[in-house]
Amino acid sequence: MTTTLHDLLLTGGHLVDPAQGIDGPRDLAIHGGRIAAVLPPGTPVQARERIDVRDRLVIPGMIDTHAHVFEHVTGRFGLEADLCGVRSGVTTLVDQGGPSCITLPAFRAHVAQAKATRVYAYLSAYLVGGLEGHAYPALYRPDCVDEDATVHAALANPDLVRGFKAHAELGGFARWGIEVMAKSARIARRAELPLYIHFGQLWPLPGEGANGVDPDTILGQVVPLLKAGDILAHPFTRHPGGFVDRDGRVHAMVREALAMGLKVDVGHGSHFSYRMARIALDAGIVPHTLGADMHGYNTQVPQPPGTPDRHPDQEHMFFGRERFSLASAMTAMLALGLPLEHVVRMVTSNVVEIFGLPRELGTLRVGHPADVTVLHDLRGRFALRDNEGTQLVGERALAPDFCLREGRRHAADASILPGLQRLADAAA
Repeated sequence: MTTTLHDLLLTGGHLVDPAQGIDGPRDLAIHGGRIAAVLPPGTPVQARERIDVRDRLVIPGMIDTHAHVFEHVTGRFGLEADLCGVRSGVTTLVDQGGPSCITLPAFRAHVAQAKATRVYAYLSAYLVGGLEGHAYPALYRPDCVDEDATVHAALANPDLVRGFKAHAELGGFARWGIEVMAKSARIARRAELPLYIHFGQLWPLPGEGANGVDPDTILGQVVPLLKAGDILAHPFTRHPGGFVDRDGRVHAMVREALAMGLKVDVGHGSHFSYRMARIALDAGIVPHTLGADMHGYNTQVPQPPGTPDRHPDQEHMFFGRERFSLASAMTAMLALGLPLEHVVRMVTSNVVEIFGLPRELGTLRVGHPADVTVLHDLRGRFALRDNEGTQLVGERALAPDFCLREGRRHAADASILPGLQRLADAAA
């Protein structure tokens, strides 16, 4: 009888794979870039290399639903993909609105095909894409949306484009009303792909006052345009126009949206609020997926040579007080009371189902690509802060150790990864 000599064996870890209902000690064998076996701990296996992952979590390769990695083309906004991908323990990224129908070929050549991280695109509904993180609102007006060209680009690139990105926020509504959102919704319906919608104010108002737009009416205007499977982003935003109204209550329209089959993505970002999260979760609004939403305005990275100085009118776009990553966003979800199994689903199998990714991702089933994330599972008391200054104390923290992308190991050595602030034990 011939015994297979596997390429790699991960031993001693605690494996969590919600798609298979696994939550316990397992060893994991890798061969030819694929999952070869999921085994009871200590099963005799021959392997060229063994890695002891005791005291760590082994999960399917993490998928970040909200990345901004169209480096250089989107100016200061776009990060280098591998920095927030495999070097942060994340095997797959979904870029949200960086490329447009005009720039998609460059995104394919210089990001999707050039990086170690697997990268997909939610195509911008706007011709300008994610240029400078939307620091120039005039470029995002209705006549800068080409429905036919955007639908064509998506349908011509089904391996790369998995949906669309648009913004339903106060600054845009004050300028142009709902027309941009109506066009974006039509694009998504015609292509039969999900539309990912940013909620919470992004652009400053044009002039003084609210310009006649009540931010608490935006959800009610937008949701009727949408279809089952579309994705509402930023449920925990601290900015007006989100899930929580000015009286501190969750909009009734959110429940109507969920009943329609719409989905909710945390899209953490620098506008994430523990206060708003508590309100939404206590009201029974539990998001389905989780993205980091790191970009060049909230993540400290060197700017490319020749980057112009920011204009004073753009100062509101730059906020980098608290560092975060997809793993630290998972830590925030745990501190808010979500169970580990659900949090792992939010970055693995739920993403595959909701964001239209290939079914071979998001699980460690035998025969599937060996996309694996290994996380330190730390216990203690950790100070967690948001950009409102709210502090939460978590008793469990996750930090990436390394990941495998189709069996190839990548250390979690990204300079942008946040540190953990341990607090003294309460009993000390």
